[in-house]
Amino acid sequence: MSPLSRRDVLRTTAAVLGATATTAAVPAAARAGGAPAETLALTGATVVDVVTGRPLPERTLLIRGGEIVAMGRRAEVPVPAGARVVDAAGKYVIPGLIDSHAHSGMWPEISPPLNIANGVTTVREMYGLPHFHEWRERVEAGTMLGPRSVIAGRIIDGPATTEVPAFFAIVSTEAEARAAVRESKESGADFVKVYSALPPDLFDAVADEARRLRIPFAGHCPDLVPLDHAAWSGQRSVEHFYSVSYPASARQDEIAAVLAGTGGGMPGWIDRVHRAEMLASGGFSSTRASRLFSRLRRSGTRMVPTLVVNRVMDRPELVDTADPRLKYLPAAVTSGWEQALRELFIDARTPAQAAEWHALLDFRMRFVRAMADAGVSVLAGTDGGDVPYVFPGFGVHDELGELVAAGLSPHKALRTATVEPARFLGFGDRLGTVERGKAADLVVLDGDPLADIGNTRRIHAVVARGRFIGGRERERILAGVADAAARM
Repeated sequence: MSPLSRRDVLRTTAAVLGATATTAAVPAAARAGGAPAETLALTGATVVDVVTGRPLPERTLLIRGGEIVAMGRRAEVPVPAGARVVDAAGKYVIPGLIDSHAHSGMWPEISPPLNIANGVTTVREMYGLPHFHEWRERVEAGTMLGPRSVIAGRIIDGPATTEVPAFFAIVSTEAEARAAVRESKESGADFVKVYSALPPDLFDAVADEARRLRIPFAGHCPDLVPLDHAAWSGQRSVEHFYSVSYPASARQDEIAAVLAGTGGGMPGWIDRVHRAEMLASGGFSSTRASRLFSRLRRSGTRMVPTLVVNRVMDRPELVDTADPRLKYLPAAVTSGWEQALRELFIDARTPAQAAEWHALLDFRMRFVRAMADAGVSVLAGTDGGDVPYVFPGFGVHDELGELVAAGLSPHKALRTATVEPARFLGFGDRLGTVERGKAADLVVLDGDPLADIGNTRRIHAVVARGRFIGGRERERILAGVADAAARM
């Protein structure tokens, strides 16, 4: 079988995900709309202050109307009569997690409940599909179980890269680029997303039109647009690691020449980016890196490295193709994953090339740590739903593990999925920390995540918009997803 092209992958994805969406089953308690009316009291918990990294032991939280209305030591917060009391002694409470780079597909029975079951209470949707807006309305009304969402417009990209207009707006002139920005604004998108093949002149047109219309723009740093230029142009976030290290290399002319190549579909693009990244790693300059990090810090551009994606792409032979989490996705998706993993990432490489990719992951890890140590804001994003073996909901925990493996402390890693993205998305006054007056989006853990980031997986309960989802209900949600996937 010939290698899959980028066009083939996207067309297949659209076809597989194109089944008619039906409303996900929601327990009766959530179908009434809005937040629960009862008062919920979590008593005896250790609250993790994600801003300072300090544990706050023996706290009682009172939750009403989807909000934390009181928090303090047991003696300071009396529990009102009639409240539902949950003994959280020995448990740790963190804010609901945020996936800053998600692709939730077409089925409300899959990604939305998987996110909630994993304590992911907010997602930034990086495809501008119309049904995401419908899902958001249902979630906010309480008629569908799912996370809060921030939604992109259609991806703005350069010519001849795709034939899936539901996903992309392909532009070849300044007028088309500006019209694509207006389309995002008029469709109700929260931000404009740019992509890898967008030429520099059209990137500048998008940036200018986005400023004029006062809509943020984010996405890939286009291959031929220097990262520092993208940052100074107002790009709010840069997704994925590739392109990030180019300005920190002394071999930028060689990198630019490689990236100027065309053709070959997805495999050709992957090859070009790989060669550029190898040049970047071989020519790494700490002086150039410091200059780049300073510019990123000053511009406020956030970095979403999605290391969990690089773990798959750089070391595909180590991917567990029998991962038990595959049961939560339709067979049509998982079989496509297996094909893509082999054709794009394993069979297409010689042993020498495989060794290069293997080493490249180590470079990425070192670079991300250096970036974070320099004060560049890093956000946890997964690409879940769009990359083989990156699982919706579960992927956030995988990414936190990758960030700690890269050298971030558990506290810093936890910030990338809580307070930092909340501030970035403009929700800092409502989300991202556990304190009085904030929305009651919480995860109750059986272990201390400051001691071991793996403890974010040890979920005892989730509170989503004030609604308590205990262990048994989480099990029912996950079982429901598996059943739905098996029927698709």
